[in-house]
Amino acid sequence: MDIKPIAERYVAECLKKGADAAEVYVESGRRLSVRVRNGEIETVQESSSHGAGFRVFVKGAMAFASSNDLAEATCREAIGRAVAFARITTPDPSNVLPDDKGFGDAGPLHDPAIAAIPMDRKVDLALKAEELALKDPRVTLSGGAGYGEGEGEIALANSNGLAKSYKSSSCSFAVSVVAASGDERSSGGESCGRRFFADLKPAEEVAASAARKAGEMLGARPVKTQKAAVIFSPDVAYALLGGILGAVNGERVLQNASFLAGRIGERIGSELLTLVDDGLRPKGPASAPFDGEGVPQQVRTIVEAGVLKGYMYNTAVAARAGVKSTGNASRGGFTSLPGIGPHNFYMAAGTSKVEDIVKATKRGLLVREVTGYGINPVSGHFSGGAAGFWIEDGRIVHPVRGLTIAGTAADMLGGIDMAADDLDLDRGLTAPTLRVREMQIGGE
Repeated sequence: MDIKPIAERYVAECLKKGADAAEVYVESGRRLSVRVRNGEIETVQESSSHGAGFRVFVKGAMAFASSNDLAEATCREAIGRAVAFARITTPDPSNVLPDDKGFGDAGPLHDPAIAAIPMDRKVDLALKAEELALKDPRVTLSGGAGYGEGEGEIALANSNGLAKSYKSSSCSFAVSVVAASGDERSSGGESCGRRFFADLKPAEEVAASAARKAGEMLGARPVKTQKAAVIFSPDVAYALLGGILGAVNGERVLQNASFLAGRIGERIGSELLTLVDDGLRPKGPASAPFDGEGVPQQVRTIVEAGVLKGYMYNTAVAARAGVKSTGNASRGGFTSLPGIGPHNFYMAAGTSKVEDIVKATKRGLLVREVTGYGINPVSGHFSGGAAGFWIEDGRIVHPVRGLTIAGTAADMLGGIDMAADDLDLDRGLTAPTLRVREMQIGGE
C-alpha cells in the first residue's frame, strides 16, 4: 500500500472542511511475536495495523483526531471532529507546522528479506538460544525466550507542501534464565535487536551472556555504607542518560523544570562527557530521514567535552523558545501528537579498557543493575538501588546486592574520571563503561 498519496489527499480534505492549516500522519505496519519456554512454543502472534492522525489549525487554535481505519467515510468523520474541536480551542501563536521539504540521509532502514525468512527459522532462533543458555551448569530454570519483528511505513503530509514517507524494519530475540546455588536464585537475561535479520548476533553469544549474568551474581554479599568509586556498565547507562535527556527537553527548559535550564555554554560535566543525538546513524534503532512531524533528523552534539551545547525541540516548543526545531519531534504512532524525544543518544567512548578501569579502582562498586529513577531531570539528584560487584585493590572480589547509590548530577557528571572503549552503538540509549570518582553507597 502506497500511503503517501493518502496523507496528501486527507490534507486537502482538512482544508476543505475549514482548517486553515493541517497535518496528516499515516502509519501502516505488521508485527510478529514468538514466545517459547522449556523447548516448547507458547505463543505465536502476528498482527497488522494502519491508521491516520489529523492535526488541524483554525485561527491559531489546534485540535487532533485519529482513525484506525483509512476508509474515506471514517477519516472524513475524524477530520470533521478535529475541525470542530479546533473552533472551540484557545489559539496559541506557537501552533505552527514545519515547511522543510528535505530529508536526512539515514541510509537503508528496511530489510525486505525479513518477511521471506521461514517461520521455522525464527522459532528455531529462540529455541536454540534457550537450549544453549540451559547448558550452563549453574542454570536451573528457563525464564523463556522469544523472537519479534516488525515492518512498517510512515507517511506525513502537511498544508505547507511537505509530503514524505519511509519504510523501516526491526527484529530481535532474547532469552532469560535462572541460576541456583543451594537455596539462592539469580536471574539473568540478554537480547539482541537489529534493523536487518542478517545482522543479529549468533544465538551462542546471546545465550552465553544470559547464563553468565545469571550465574555471576550467585553468592552476593553485603558491604558497609561508605563513599567509594562507582563504575557504571553499559547495561545501566539509562540511569545516567535518562535524566539528562529529560533535562535537555526544550519544553522542560521553558517551564524551568530542568536542572540544566539556562546553562548553555556552561560546563556541566568532566571533559570525558560528550553526548550525541544521532538521528542518521546507519541502521540505528531510532534512525529515520525525518522526525515525527517531518523535520529532517540530524546529528547533534548536546554536550561536548563537558560543556552543554544545546537542547532538544519540536516545532511548537521551538516557536515558543524563539529557535528552530532540532528535528526531535517524537511520536508514539498515529494516535498521538508530537512530543520531544531523542534518536540514537549516546555518550562518546573513552580510550580505557574495562579491565584497566577495574585495576585502577582501589575500592568501589561495578554496577550491573539499577532500580529507581536515576538522575531526576528537575532537581538533578540521583538515587536508586544497585547490584553488581565489589572491587578491592583493583580486583573484583565478590558480587553484591541490596545496595543504594546516591549523588547529584553535578558531582556524578563532573566526577567521571575514566571511560572505556566498549561503546555499543546498536543500542538506542547507550554509554561506555564509565567510572565516577566517588558516590555515596548505602549498605549495612
